[in-house]
Amino acid sequence: MAGGKLSPRQKMINLMYLIFIAMLAMQMDKKVLSSFGFMKEKIEDANRSNNVNIDHILSSLNTKASDQPEKFADLNTKAQQIHTLSDGLFQYMEALKDSLLLDTAEEDKKNYESMSNGDRLDEMFFKGDKFTPEGERFVKEINDYRTQVLAILGSGASQDLITNINKRFNTDPESAREEGSPDIPWLKSRYEGMPMITSLANMTQIQGDVKNTEAEIYTSLLGGQLESEVSLTNYEGIVRLDKTAYFAGERVTGQVVLGRYDATLVPTKVTLGNRDITNNVQNGQVMLDMPAGNIGERTIKGTITFMQDNKEVPVDFTSKYSVIAQPDEAVISADKMNVVYRGLDNPISISLPGVGDKDITANATGLRKTGVGKYIMRPSNTQNEVEIVVNGKISPTKTVTSRKKFRIKDIPAAMGTVRGDFGVVRMPKSSLGNTPIGAGLPDFVFDLQLDVQGFTVKVPGQLAVKVTGTKLNARAKAALAKARRGDVITIFDIKATIRGNSSYQLKRVLPVSIEITN
Repeated sequence: MAGGKLSPRQKMINLMYLIFIAMLAMQMDKKVLSSFGFMKEKIEDANRSNNVNIDHILSSLNTKASDQPEKFADLNTKAQQIHTLSDGLFQYMEALKDSLLLDTAEEDKKNYESMSNGDRLDEMFFKGDKFTPEGERFVKEINDYRTQVLAILGSGASQDLITNINKRFNTDPESAREEGSPDIPWLKSRYEGMPMITSLANMTQIQGDVKNTEAEIYTSLLGGQLESEVSLTNYEGIVRLDKTAYFAGERVTGQVVLGRYDATLVPTKVTLGNRDITNNVQNGQVMLDMPAGNIGERTIKGTITFMQDNKEVPVDFTSKYSVIAQPDEAVISADKMNVVYRGLDNPISISLPGVGDKDITANATGLRKTGVGKYIMRPSNTQNEVEIVVNGKISPTKTVTSRKKFRIKDIPAAMGTVRGDFGVVRMPKSSLGNTPIGAGLPDFVFDLQLDVQGFTVKVPGQLAVKVTGTKLNARAKAALAKARRGDVITIFDIKATIRGNSSYQLKRVLPVSIEITN
């Protein structure tokens, strides 16, 4: 077609070819613009799903921080700081997107093929070869977010997490395309001269990176807490005496144990003061047998040494007891905690040093005797405090009366479980369909068994499905079949009761999330 003299017919054919190619190019451009629009919608859907999961995690962590501030208060503070920073950057991006679409009619906001002009964003970010104040702020907002998040996490954060944050929020210049040319600023490379829909998609992706980073940080923080709890360095030595007060001349008897009373943990060395009493270890407990000493306050102090990873880990223990001449008040202690719980049989031990059980009487609303020095307290559903009054006959003519108040608390909120795990659980899609959903009370002083009656399951992109029982029904499995790798399935609105005590109404059961691995 390119050589010699062309006939009018051939010229017409060539012209038609050119017109056809131009039409194909125009159509291709529109398809590309639509693709960016569809990508933006997908990311926005994922952000909404992530928002639900993040809210669940923050709510659960806030509850744990309230119930157990020593363990979770610092984690909750970090999480709230991260959430404030993340929400700030997310809303800033949302405001920029709204500004770009300010003059766009509502019905045209999804007409992506018409969003080929990038003049509005160029005017917002660029002025000649330099950036406008808004352009400089855009880069600063991203850089500040990256720097402040890493500062909150500190040097002990996961290296993979640090790498992901640096990569996602990297604003380093792009290398020059030609040798000898200056590097291209990140803002120019990503946004200058781009169609509006491309810039909107890029901003939405930054929002997605914020949400993904938030979720990863919370998972990492909670995972670190779990690892810390199982470390031997966090065990506490406990002195458990047979009595807390002794007469002069008596021998002090009792045991020194570790927090979980684990008989399989055998120390390599035990010292009490300056004495080596390693030979007194029985079933993980250090048996004490020593003179009580003179009247007054006495301290028991020593060290239990264990081996971990071929290294010695010392665990200190300390306790105090009083040596008294004769009893003048009852000693009352709750076997579980210093509080009693509604809806439960709380074990209470009541004794008076030097006074036999037959000479002791105890009275309180909901209190009944079950054995020698042993009582059960089932507190009222309407009171917040209960007082136990103890009378002890220490001689035919002398009686001692003692009073002790206990706080009455509700059973704390339970948490949903999958395979016994709480929070965010990673597992294959094929396993979830037949895995029962459970509920539990982690770190609660009572070992309660909870029965699940039903729950609601939410698969990203699908309607929520209510389920009766502990396993996914046919509708839930059909929704699950549409889940993809990386999707987070949320199990919420879990209905559960205490086994053997279905009359007590539990507080809400916190949700559990499952991240699909394949």
